[in-house]
Amino acid sequence: MSKTLTKLTVKEFLQFESASGVMILLSALAALVFANSPLSYFYGKILETPVAIQVGALAINKPLLLWINDGLMAIFFFLVSLEIKREFLEGELSSVSQVIPPGMGALGGMIVPASIYIWFNWGDSVALNAWAIPVATDIAFALALLSIFGSRVPLSLKVFLLALAIFDDLAAVIIIAVFYSQDLSSTALLLAGTALLLAVAMNKANVTRTSGYILLGFVLWLAVLKSGVHATLAGVLIALCIPMRDQDGHSPLQSLEHDLHAPVAFVILPVFAFANAGLALGDIAWIDITNPVTLGIILGLLLGKPVGILLFVGLSVVSGFATLPKDVNWSQLLGAAFACGIGFTMSLFIASLAFEHSGGAYFSGDRLGILIGSAMSGLAGYLVLHFALPKAEQSTSA
Repeated sequence: MSKTLTKLTVKEFLQFESASGVMILLSALAALVFANSPLSYFYGKILETPVAIQVGALAINKPLLLWINDGLMAIFFFLVSLEIKREFLEGELSSVSQVIPPGMGALGGMIVPASIYIWFNWGDSVALNAWAIPVATDIAFALALLSIFGSRVPLSLKVFLLALAIFDDLAAVIIIAVFYSQDLSSTALLLAGTALLLAVAMNKANVTRTSGYILLGFVLWLAVLKSGVHATLAGVLIALCIPMRDQDGHSPLQSLEHDLHAPVAFVILPVFAFANAGLALGDIAWIDITNPVTLGIILGLLLGKPVGILLFVGLSVVSGFATLPKDVNWSQLLGAAFACGIGFTMSLFIASLAFEHSGGAYFSGDRLGILIGSAMSGLAGYLVLHFALPKAEQSTSA
């Protein structure tokens, strides 16, 4: 752990996320190029490459794609959970007045898109597994969109979007744990529970060296991987055990968050996007776009997100439980709500879980819906914000 407190300010965090959004976009475009060129054969072979680790009787043998989705994304969720814990203890979500507007927006931004998807796919039990795909928000892309407008965007609007995305991430963690776990192993769960209890005991004993938690986190990840619960949950659980402060006021949690932010933003998420966004477009026909899975995702992201966010924030404001963020009007909030329809990274991740055992029959429709819905949401958000935000001269003089 570093000797001094290393902490990302909100401004630095927003800059990191915006730059990460550009990297993720470039990686996704590269994946599409690979998947739609003579390189497609090599693209598929690379992702299917078996990677095995064995120690005695304990063996993990998975294709490279699953190492990325189960391993690297566990680190991503570890960072997400560190951020969630910090925000609730000391950050933007540490008071009720700060929690209500983005919390209500996130709730509406999950209920309405999920309802749209379920309505389109009612009666198809396999397709219904993917109901959570359009509830996700890709914070890196959303903040990258806002960053295009520079100082024209009120800081309070960026913080609102960040807080809403944190609630989205928290919901995604719960959804993955509850709805995308199967074939549970009691022995592996017992081992995972033991590792988690040891981490909690270390926290209660005021152990602040993070190396012990990381070691237990690796054991926890192995056990969860073998248990049938999705392995990314291990990153979430061990992150919640990291101490916020030591006796000298230094923050082990913030030090880890600072150290991980760049690798996650500029390596892990772009690698994930490259591995999961490769969709062969040559064989796509109109019937693929009008498929209920594809349509449910597109309309869930494009319409469900903004309608749900504005509806639930509006209800909280009209009822007197909350007020709009400072210097933000409803038109600007609509633009940010459209930006939340850029599901991309999280939507792709949930899609990989939803149809993991479906033989790939739906996965192309998933990715097509995510790409179209996210792109259209981004375009709608850009257009609304372009007209809703103050002109550059006004924002500079303000």
